[in-house]
Amino acid sequence: MSISVITPNLPESVSDATVVVWHKQPGDSVQKNENLVDLETDKVVLEVPAPESGVLSAILKESGAIVNGGELLATIEPQVSQAITAEKTIPTAQNAAIPLSPSVRRIVHENTLDPTLIKGSGKDGRLTKGDVLDHLNKQQPSETKAADVITPEVKQKPIEVIEPIITISAGHRPEQRVAMTRLRAKIAERLLQAQQNAAMLTTFNEVNMQNIIDLRNQYKLRFEQKHNAKLGFMSFFVKASIEALKRFPAINASIDNTDIIYHGYYDIGIAISTPRGLIVPVLRDADQLDFAGIEKGIVDFGEKARSGALSFDDLKGGTFTITNGGVFGSMLSTPILNPPQCAILGMHAIKDRAVVENGQIIIRPIMYLALSYDHRLVDGREAVQFLVTIKECLEAPAHLLLNI
Repeated sequence: MSISVITPNLPESVSDATVVVWHKQPGDSVQKNENLVDLETDKVVLEVPAPESGVLSAILKESGAIVNGGELLATIEPQVSQAITAEKTIPTAQNAAIPLSPSVRRIVHENTLDPTLIKGSGKDGRLTKGDVLDHLNKQQPSETKAADVITPEVKQKPIEVIEPIITISAGHRPEQRVAMTRLRAKIAERLLQAQQNAAMLTTFNEVNMQNIIDLRNQYKLRFEQKHNAKLGFMSFFVKASIEALKRFPAINASIDNTDIIYHGYYDIGIAISTPRGLIVPVLRDADQLDFAGIEKGIVDFGEKARSGALSFDDLKGGTFTITNGGVFGSMLSTPILNPPQCAILGMHAIKDRAVVENGQIIIRPIMYLALSYDHRLVDGREAVQFLVTIKECLEAPAHLLLNI
């Protein structure tokens, strides 16, 4: 009896998913919990594992197909039936003693090969599909390709979701036309929504980072030894933002039609750039985390983002967002709101600048800060005082450490 591979249930906020790429093809053996196919949603890429070990018998949703939760993606034949097939395919006792994968077994059977005459390069000397194809290439004339003897199902390669359409105009000026990925399209939709539906305004300030840098240099080794996490700048900005949000609750709120929702918790979104686009995982109850907890959470998000392991729970919600364009060298920017949040803090590059202290010109490491906010909910006075509060907390870190 075939085993069904089902599209996992999708959250209410996600209507459907796109089949990105199949990592296995019909005839390939699969192991339980091995990733079979990637599904792309508006937010994350989901991996669909094999529910049981066996042989992938059929793919019902090809790459590029749109699927809903609970839909049948593919079927798997259990290993027991494959063991029977193996006996029929390789009848001699000598050949039956050689373990072959389904794809290798098919090539051997269709080309009447003796696997004992082929040297295996796999684990424990097992034959791989490459070994068999190399053997066929040596047997056949040079103008014949080994791939020609494989059935279409075996030689079929995973199809990318979108094949670029390349057009070359006169003068050999190449162009590429590609459809947006689901994530990129969602980002575009939300950014346009933010600009159309909010009265967005940005206020700026600068912060002297000298005391933060001195404190970090003094304790970063002891911090890392004790907490097994590096002490970065982001934890200071998260702590300073939470202090400012407590003083100005409207900036931690959101608008729902004609209602204002004041959030009594502090879920801080941390914008992260990935090859697929900008994503914003959320530090839940960040006010209850210490510096080490914040740093570990951010590192965890970075690792998940690089490996594509972020979940829907990592991305949903958030009451305030911090984005750091300074890591790419940005000097100044106006960050766009992350709806339905009403404010976002932009960090920038730290540069040595001449400033005046006590009547003297002195060089200090300065960062420009930007706060974009929804003017429908947040007044200019509140926005400016909010950013000044962050500035004060960062220039005098004792405020953060002593909670004063």
